[in-house]
Amino acid sequence: MKPDVYCSTLREGQGHADCFKALLQHVTPLLSAFGRGTFVGIKMTVGDEGSTGYIKPDVVRVLVEMLKEQGAKPFVFDTNVIYKGRRQNSVDHLNLAYGKGFTPDNLGCPYIIADSVFGTDSRTIKMDFHNVKEIKVPSLVNVLEDLIVLSHITGHIMSGFAGSVKNVAMGMASRAGKQIQHSSLKPVINTDVCTLCGTCMETCPVSVISEVSGKACIDSNLCIGCCECIAACKFDAVRINWQEDALIFAERMAEYACGILSLIKRKMFINFVFDVTEECDCIAGDDRRIVDDAGVLASKDILAVDKACYNLLTPAEDIFSRGGRIESHVHEFNYARKIGLGSTEYNLVGLD
Repeated sequence: MKPDVYCSTLREGQGHADCFKALLQHVTPLLSAFGRGTFVGIKMTVGDEGSTGYIKPDVVRVLVEMLKEQGAKPFVFDTNVIYKGRRQNSVDHLNLAYGKGFTPDNLGCPYIIADSVFGTDSRTIKMDFHNVKEIKVPSLVNVLEDLIVLSHITGHIMSGFAGSVKNVAMGMASRAGKQIQHSSLKPVINTDVCTLCGTCMETCPVSVISEVSGKACIDSNLCIGCCECIAACKFDAVRINWQEDALIFAERMAEYACGILSLIKRKMFINFVFDVTEECDCIAGDDRRIVDDAGVLASKDILAVDKACYNLLTPAEDIFSRGGRIESHVHEFNYARKIGLGSTEYNLVGLD
């Protein structure tokens, strides 16, 4: 039986919060699973310091208030990242979130960082996937029973498309788990265009980029594959061998998402097709919107809701394969279905 994906289309003159509220009122049976006394983790990200496309606090509050009305105890959470910036530790991360309006007063609930101040809270859980034999997650993920994932649909520098699967796989892994997913991707320097500006050296979180013969050089044996150097370089001098490794990255994300969700009893996934950018919210500086705002989609099936968003945005042209990227997201959908993460077929249910 195909899972249902509910869609609230953004109407002319309608705000994002109102569009979201209309969806939630339509999917009351899904929300009712999060009953009185349940601690409901709402997973989302505020994005990098310069990012503006993230889901806004007033939109998140719509969900928080509905959960509280039915007696649940919601809280919003995220994890620290492996690249340099204000989300690498919980102190700077929280200050960034508060500065963007994600305060308890604005949200109506706490906002927490799940993996400790320095991202060192990590539990290892055995799995048996093709690429990943264990997952590393914060202790919260290991005990959390109720989860609602709020994802901002964007492009992505590695997977091409980013939605709920990426939000769970990367966003709910510990920093060690994030490194495992990235570890097969080893960027290299294109010396023909490298200017030795030093930005990649300053950005590298493990300091494995140095000068060799007047050009930057990455030590691939020590590289953790976070690819922050790609985002930092303004001369397109840092490249990844997409044809060789991007598919493995996609598979690892699917495996991580599948493993994480196997630990959690009650789940719901909500994707926001607003302010869609070519890169994800982790990359600041280029917030050009590449498609018109479409609406909000929700499902109990993580893969179905991601595939529905992808289909909604790509009827004629695959906007998520720009810049010579291979269609790793297509491989991710197929592989995720194969390992049982969810369904790529679905029933799209619009609001009356």
